[in-house]
Amino acid sequence: MPQPLEDRTRGWFETTLAWYFVSVWGSGFLATKIGLHYAAPFTFLTLRFIFGIACLLPVVLWTRAPLPATGRDWLHVIIAGLLMHALHLGGSHYSQYLGISAGIVAVLLSVQPVLTALIASRWMGERLAPRQWAGVMLGFAGVVLIVWHKTAVSEITAGGLVAVLVSLAGVTAGTLYTRAFCPRVDLRSAALVQFAVTGAVLAPLAWGIEGFAVTWAWPLLAAIVFLVIGASILAVNALHTLMRRGAATRVTSLLYLTPIFAVVLEYLMFDIVPGNLSMAGIAVTCAGVAMVTTSRRH
Repeated sequence: MPQPLEDRTRGWFETTLAWYFVSVWGSGFLATKIGLHYAAPFTFLTLRFIFGIACLLPVVLWTRAPLPATGRDWLHVIIAGLLMHALHLGGSHYSQYLGISAGIVAVLLSVQPVLTALIASRWMGERLAPRQWAGVMLGFAGVVLIVWHKTAVSEITAGGLVAVLVSLAGVTAGTLYTRAFCPRVDLRSAALVQFAVTGAVLAPLAWGIEGFAVTWAWPLLAAIVFLVIGASILAVNALHTLMRRGAATRVTSLLYLTPIFAVVLEYLMFDIVPGNLSMAGIAVTCAGVAMVTTSRRH
């Protein structure tokens, strides 16, 4: 029996959001790599959030987007922002700054869907079928294969490992916290509040630790524009919209696909040809994500 038009429209909308999020999140790996050539991580992030505030403030004022209604809502929005932006981005950027390869960072951060599945299953009442659990693990195995040629375990330092683990904890907790405690906040005003709070937290680190040293160049500005508008505003809002419409594990399993875009863009921009293991990993990852997102929950 054919699906109703409303269901088909909803399906196309969610699919478009999902692919936009995955493509931009994967592309953000290279944009960040470019930006860190011109500014240290906390300085780079501070510039991102200053530009983000400049972009969002006129939108919030023009559209009269409602601010969080209560003090409790304000607190939840701020906590979610610090987890998603300050801890997640600060940790991942700083780990690369300390010398950990992007491949190792990608592998460690790709544990997030596994953690999300465990937490959502245990405490949020989200039951997964065995096929979906298999898909979660298969997706992680695929990511390992994709970035295997980039990994160099000897590069891992204690500080870098702590930074990437902080990033992993931040993005996992932030995703689940937003779903649990910020289900109805306006995404425009919430993002503005989160950018302002995160910028206020990171700016002293940028000044005190890095001296706020910036080498101004067009690639830096282009990276900031792309990461703010494309990733921090549109892609994060797409993720939150998908979280509101679907299950946590099914949505976060899409993060497994982001290294694929990084590999493809490295080939197109820097002529770095993916090896056979990477190609096999792409196939395995796609199969794992399909198992998670298309299986019915029991």
